[in-house]
Amino acid sequence: MQLSDLEQLYTKRQSCREFSDTVVPEEVIGEICRVALLAPSAMNAQPWKLVAVMGEKKDELVKALQRLGMNKFASKASAAVCVVASKGNFFTQVGSVFKENEFVRNDLGILTAHLVLAAEAAGVGSCILGWRDEEKLRNLLGLGKEAVVPEVVVLGYPAEGYPVREKKRKPLKDTYQLVK
Repeated sequence: MQLSDLEQLYTKRQSCREFSDTVVPEEVIGEICRVALLAPSAMNAQPWKLVAVMGEKKDELVKALQRLGMNKFASKASAAVCVVASKGNFFTQVGSVFKENEFVRNDLGILTAHLVLAAEAAGVGSCILGWRDEEKLRNLLGLGKEAVVPEVVVLGYPAEGYPVREKKRKPLKDTYQLVK
């Protein structure tokens, strides 16, 4: 793989908010999740679990993502993948205190990035949803009250003709610095 291949993937990947009626097969969702779970984590703690939801249960779950009229497009997604946080291992918990760094939060961000990029590589659109009713999510997924679901990613094939939007980024001089 060349850096230009990765750049092409990054350029093409965007938040999809218009899905086709074609259902993404369970096997494809499973492969996307399998590949995403190769993401690195601090001290290899892997403080996560991915819970993919499809079918009628997905329709129920999507309602917990649509409070105040938000995320209406999610109804047409084939699946929702919930990123469930765990506490990490002993070393990441201690390290978080001493280093004033929330390793688990960083690890979940890395996992989520791997998830949406794996989806894109598989030709599946994705959108990370921040608006959610976490209590409803926990109940629907059968998780305890201690569980945290910091990210939900909906997946589906983009609608035909859904345009790839131009990336509008700040100039490199404003966002990159080299210090020697």
